Amino acid sequence: MAKSNAPLNPRTTSFEFSGIPGALGITFGLPLVCVVLNQMIRPDYHITGFFSNFDVAELWNHIKPLKWYMTNRELWTYYLCWFGSLAILDVVLPGPVMEGVELRDGTKLRYKINGIALCSLLSSVLAVRWKLTGGQLPELQYLYEHQTDFCIIVVIFSFIMSVFLYMASFFPLTGENGTGTKERILSVSGNTGNVIYDWFIGRELNPRVGPLDLKMFCELRPGLLLWCLINISCLHHYYLETGKINNAILFVTLAQGFYVFDGVLNEEGVLTMMDITTDGFGYMLTFGDLALVPFTYTLQARYLTVSPITLTKGYLAFLTGIMALGYYIFHSANKQKSDFRHGKLPHLESMDTKRGTKLLCDGWWGMSQHMNYFGDWLISLSWCLATGFQTPLTYYYSLYFATLLFHRQQRDEHLCKIKYGDDWKRYEEKVPYKIIPYVY
Repeated sequence: MAKSNAPLNPRTTSFEFSGIPGALGITFGLPLVCVVLNQMIRPDYHITGFFSNFDVAELWNHIKPLKWYMTNRELWTYYLCWFGSLAILDVVLPGPVMEGVELRDGTKLRYKINGIALCSLLSSVLAVRWKLTGGQLPELQYLYEHQTDFCIIVVIFSFIMSVFLYMASFFPLTGENGTGTKERILSVSGNTGNVIYDWFIGRELNPRVGPLDLKMFCELRPGLLLWCLINISCLHHYYLETGKINNAILFVTLAQGFYVFDGVLNEEGVLTMMDITTDGFGYMLTFGDLALVPFTYTLQARYLTVSPITLTKGYLAFLTGIMALGYYIFHSANKQKSDFRHGKLPHLESMDTKRGTKLLCDGWWGMSQHMNYFGDWLISLSWCLATGFQTPLTYYYSLYFATLLFHRQQRDEHLCKIKYGDDWKRYEEKVPYKIIPYVY
């Protein structure tokens, strides 16, 4: 039952991304970026100084007709097995159950936290396959050789899945007694009534198939783990070709692998993120989680495979230091915020609000409103710097991530102004910097 007389699903009156034009631009533009970036990292394409040699027509000649991808049983079988197996493991593997934030109807969804069990199982499978194949691992070679093909397959899958999510959001949920029905909780930003925009931004807040929460699953499983697997395939391919381990590829693979597994192993932290608590699950998040992450965040490892460089010990220590600093800021800031919410840091300065809650304005959160974003960005920079300065292509991730964090900060600020009113103005006077202390 709803907690107040306000409608459970208020109509959305404002549009993000400039409305329909922005939604359509991202829907068709970002997949194109994904494919082009993947095509640009090939041994037969000159990527050093690529701005002066950029040839879209030449790149597109290597792309097969759309019908080929739609009807390719082999590629679809591999990807659907990957997606489906992870979904089954997400449901059946053991782990503690935690509650998410309180929803508008006063309920809390339950989530199984089994990242440790999943990572242990996948690592064991990879180790067994290494032993059985004598280190050849043909499945990793297949993944390396068909990355662009898989990219297009996943883009198509994301489109289809988001159509399913949009259509399913109009059907009421079955009640707990199995006979009644109840209204689905929609996203506050995805209930405009416009088909294209709501499909893009996400109409339902937490779509589920049985016990599987699709949004959290896609956020932490198929795309993130495929990112890690593609990096491993690059390292593996280089080793098979040369019989050596390149330290730049190894650094990127280990650093990004640590980042991925840290996210999966600490998945309970996602329960309070904007992606889970506020955003609907539509094409924007589906494509971002499943396609954009694994097929553009792997550019560093892929580039170093075709244009390897060797890092000096001093430069390697420098990169490790940047990542360690970013990781420390990111995690300690998030932990400080979590501890404060649970009343563990009463000595830190905070500000009372009319809502009856407190805003932390001390420690890391006295330095900037999103100090964790700054730490996260430093991590991304360390990976890009590992590719040297031969091409700006490999710095895509850090530039994109900065844009993403900047946009997320603006969205969060907009929601906080609505939520806290004049209290937010007082908070901004205490903590004036948005992300980077003394800069922005």
